[in-house]
Amino acid sequence: MRSYLDFEKPVAELEAKVEELRNLSASGDGVAIGDEVQRLEAKARDALASLYANLTPWQKTLVARHPLRPHFEVFAKGLFEDFTPLAGDRKFGEDEAIIGGFARFRGEAVCVLGHEKGSTTETRIKHNFGMARPEGYRKAVRIMELADRFELPVISLVDTAGAYPGIGAEERGQAEAIARSTDVCLGLSVPNVAVIIGEGGSGGAIALATANKVLMMEHSIYSVISPEGAASILWRDTSKAQEAATNMKITAQDLLRFGVIDSIVKEPMGGAHRDPHAAVEAVGDAIQASLESLAGQDGQSLRKARREKFLAIGRKL
Repeated sequence: MRSYLDFEKPVAELEAKVEELRNLSASGDGVAIGDEVQRLEAKARDALASLYANLTPWQKTLVARHPLRPHFEVFAKGLFEDFTPLAGDRKFGEDEAIIGGFARFRGEAVCVLGHEKGSTTETRIKHNFGMARPEGYRKAVRIMELADRFELPVISLVDTAGAYPGIGAEERGQAEAIARSTDVCLGLSVPNVAVIIGEGGSGGAIALATANKVLMMEHSIYSVISPEGAASILWRDTSKAQEAATNMKITAQDLLRFGVIDSIVKEPMGGAHRDPHAAVEAVGDAIQASLESLAGQDGQSLRKARREKFLAIGRKL
């Protein structure tokens, strides 16, 4: 069953009418209504295209958080073969919010990392809604260091509201774990490509997204803090989250213009949740193109280019 966001109400009404007419036709109780169905379908497509061509930053935030948006496990199943996940950080324990391991991507051996939010109540609790604890980032460090040793490219799929802010996580060194993961990303002698597939929240995202190539899906967001968090700090009023989202410049289009990311992966009309298969394929093509553009570079060149890329962010020309 399709789930609609509040701003999609005009589309929802049209598609409901289409479904009603189809059911009427299937029951044999009505006259031929094929032309009317086609007319309403075209009208619904036009309404959807118009909506998604003019999304506000807050609406993009809602799309990035859509409950049916494909998460890491959907991408892993659609893009990688022989995926072998590794568990544990060898220091404290396992963290299900970050999944990582080794696989084959279109015939080539790679390292794969990503946040998993979960898609049901049970799996969301299991994966802690994609908010990693220190052991998650330390597991990522362990896996990336293995990839570096065996000269395997690293692919990161980022989708988190942020690192878990609980007391236990802070006691176990959350800030140090994030910093260490970011440092390992910067120091890799192999190509690394990161894709923001939903939310890219704060240090929880940058810990895996400090890459040679940073891509964003068309309706994803990437920021130092959530709109609600920014509104709470700036105005002490979370109801101003929409205003915060607009002023923070968190969309892929804004971040490409600022040079924070390298390219945008176009989504199916109406968002990735409407056609997950097409979204997965588009991300796969973008990852392949990015890896091909980095092929042949030695470790020193990759590290230098990566560091210069991030040091240049925010500098005036």
